[in-house]
Amino acid sequence: MKVTVVGAGNVGATCAQRIAEGDIADVHLVDVIEGLAAGKALDLAQAAPLVGHSRAISGGADYQAAAHSHVVVITAGITRKPGMSRDHLLATNARIVADVTEQVVAVAPDGIIIVVSNPLDVTTHIARQVSGCQRERVMGMAGALDTARFRAFIGMELGCSPTDVTAMVLGGHGDSMVPLPRHATVGGVPVTELIEPARLEAIIQRTRDGGAEIVGLLKTGSAFYAPAVGVRDMVAAIVRDEHRVLPVSVLLQGEYGLSDVFVGVPVRLGREGVEEIIEVELNEEEMAALHRSAGHVRETVQTWEAMQ
Repeated sequence: MKVTVVGAGNVGATCAQRIAEGDIADVHLVDVIEGLAAGKALDLAQAAPLVGHSRAISGGADYQAAAHSHVVVITAGITRKPGMSRDHLLATNARIVADVTEQVVAVAPDGIIIVVSNPLDVTTHIARQVSGCQRERVMGMAGALDTARFRAFIGMELGCSPTDVTAMVLGGHGDSMVPLPRHATVGGVPVTELIEPARLEAIIQRTRDGGAEIVGLLKTGSAFYAPAVGVRDMVAAIVRDEHRVLPVSVLLQGEYGLSDVFVGVPVRLGREGVEEIIEVELNEEEMAALHRSAGHVRETVQTWEAMQ
């Protein structure tokens, strides 16, 4: 199996590292900056004897080497700066993702596309539109990241291992995302029984602001370690045909009462991409929040379309 990662910045290079060092697939890095992808690929290849894997790692500016990729991960685009929302990246990143998608589909028409570039749900919408692929084969990585942040913050609050926390975050990857405390547990115990409502609400808000918090600290970049792990898990589920249930931004066509919009929901992932969209039972308040989040995604898509 071969995975192509487009964009050799912090997110893309770390995705390549996680995939290769996890012995999941061979990796090809692509970047328009001359030498960047090739240099990082060579560095990763030289680490292979020390890490202990035999995966092939290559890189360059040419898309031709992406031919026959089973999965293509798109991380290309500009990152946020302090004070910027993900939507501020729309004009630049939407055009980049459209161009990248066109080029990868030309050489790897059967590849499953995973989009990471922000604003995530909108760029994923664009990638599917440009590629013409079935909805099962184009998805966005966000739910895995948002859920990981929610779990991490709950673990920090309780002083427990985040691996003992199960949680769920639905909706768009942005300020309108929908963390679901009612569905969160620690070792099987509902979080609502362990954390008082005011503190739980603060954790929910911190989850929504999780990316902005990191941008504010870094000043000149955005998160890349956690996003790369989210990509790794999705790629592994597909390449290894694991049938894992993971939160993914996917095109809904009637599920949750929503149609023609990409939002994060739990899906089952396997060799052919999205095998099943899982509909979680939501109460009236949770469903309303999910629909508001989808509404924001639609508005941003309309903003993009107006730019054309």
